[in-house]
Amino acid sequence: MTITSLERVMTVISGGIPDRVPTDLHNFLLAARTAGIPLAECMQSGELLAESQIVAWRIFRHDMLLVENGTAALGQAMGCGVVYADDAAPLVVDPVLKRLEDVNELQLPDPEKDQPLPQILKAVSVLKREFGDRVFIMGRADQGPMALAAALRGYSQFFLDLGEEKNGPLIERLLDFCVEADIRYARALREAGAHGTSLGELGSDTISPAMYRRLGLPRLRKFYAAMQEKRFPASLHQCGNTAAVLSDMVSSGAVILELDPRTDAREAKETTRKKTTILGMVDPAHVLERGTPALVQEKSREAIEVLAPGGGFILGPGCALTPETPEANVKALVECAAEFGRYRPDGTLLGR
Repeated sequence: MTITSLERVMTVISGGIPDRVPTDLHNFLLAARTAGIPLAECMQSGELLAESQIVAWRIFRHDMLLVENGTAALGQAMGCGVVYADDAAPLVVDPVLKRLEDVNELQLPDPEKDQPLPQILKAVSVLKREFGDRVFIMGRADQGPMALAAALRGYSQFFLDLGEEKNGPLIERLLDFCVEADIRYARALREAGAHGTSLGELGSDTISPAMYRRLGLPRLRKFYAAMQEKRFPASLHQCGNTAAVLSDMVSSGAVILELDPRTDAREAKETTRKKTTILGMVDPAHVLERGTPALVQEKSREAIEVLAPGGGFILGPGCALTPETPEANVKALVECAAEFGRYRPDGTLLGR
């Protein structure tokens, strides 16, 4: 019996065994290039964001659409200066929080009014009309509380703030504010038609595990609890080697952990088995952008053989694909899941 991409993904994240390993493409940058749309223009238009995703899906036929315009959406909506370019993702260049003491003056953004959030909601709505419930639409709720706080304050200054004990109450207030913004935006994405959402958070390559547990984890748990109340599957993306906090990520309540290959795949499988789903872990730079289709197939197959048995795995890049990623390499990843990621009912792999 043929199942839809949405059913395939939902089976995996609910702990079941689908027909084969699902595929995701973290491809908002590549999608714009594939569709021939200037990147800066695409990132600021809901219609063009949706069009780029539709064009990419028609070529690659992946199971999940990850809808976003980068890592600066909530920052811009709250007043940060953001630069849009045709060769890179939007970037915060002017943080809004000039003094930490001004945290009480911040206003929660309105996802229906404060740009670019309405454009991303529009993209989700267009994609829902196009695909209905055939493909899993993940509307990314932008940055997790600590990453968002760093964008609002400026990364260098935020890390300096963290080092001053006297700043503790203001940091806590800022993080509480940021998680409320995340929750509000995620709920709006759900209402727009998304089947799930995701946050990108600072990892233990950036902050210490102790700081992650003390400041980040409680807010992540609040966010994922709020999503669980709405039965809205939510993912957690963290770049770098997450080994030091992997069990904490599992305890956050995220139903998917988006991991890159700097985390050991076997350790990740053992830590997450029967608890949550892994999304990744193919290298987007050295393999997908700069490699050959044969290398992509080799590394994708390695990921499947380690991470897919017993379920709980979605094959995809470990982070965002660059606009320069060859289409042939992306096709090789998707085709590898279809060829080598097929399951028996007991969760073992059929293989070729």
